[in-house]
Amino acid sequence: MSESVPTVFMIDDDSAVLEALSRLLRSFDLNVAAFASPQEFLEQFEPAPHGCLVLDVSMPDLNGLELQQELAARGNELPVIFLTGHGDIPMSVRAMKQGAVDFLTKPVQGQDLIEAIHAAIEKDRLGGQTRAELAEIRERLATLTPRELEVLEHVVYGRRNKQIAADLGTCEKTIKVHRAHLMTKLKARSLADVVRLAERVGIRPVAPVRNDYQP
Repeated sequence: MSESVPTVFMIDDDSAVLEALSRLLRSFDLNVAAFASPQEFLEQFEPAPHGCLVLDVSMPDLNGLELQQELAARGNELPVIFLTGHGDIPMSVRAMKQGAVDFLTKPVQGQDLIEAIHAAIEKDRLGGQTRAELAEIRERLATLTPRELEVLEHVVYGRRNKQIAADLGTCEKTIKVHRAHLMTKLKARSLADVVRLAERVGIRPVAPVRNDYQP
């Protein structure tokens, strides 16, 4: 499974449908990897493929919804498009709640499928960018010392250096040093940059432990 070229991973236990749809997608210059069962797909599963997954819902042993859940449990965020000849509204709602980008019924219209696939691949591309950005932010945060991380949590809350010093039982000069170091390590040019970076990775601001300071 390629990590660079977007691939449409298609899974259907009906060999005729699998062959016909694979041929259709390739005629639109899409890279296709076809599998006759979820088990076959999982045997060749890689942690971070790019593209999307087109799944039949009703398959023996492991159905499409169960495969969707299995991939989610593995931390995989590959967008999913469901195809079914036996779908109903509750199944569709369940699939969409679990993150499916579309739910199409068989026999599917070729243009509808192509449009859904392009939308799913674009969603995957944007999601990949976001994941890469978050990974970079986490790498920067990992360079902070425990004390610098404490200062960061107070900075995000909006505390001034003198207030943070009082909260942490140190002097304002020391807090200024920690603050300068964390700004450099996070490659932040302003307090607003620091707050945005922290929010993106879910760092919660720390409420002051002392309220006796008057600015």
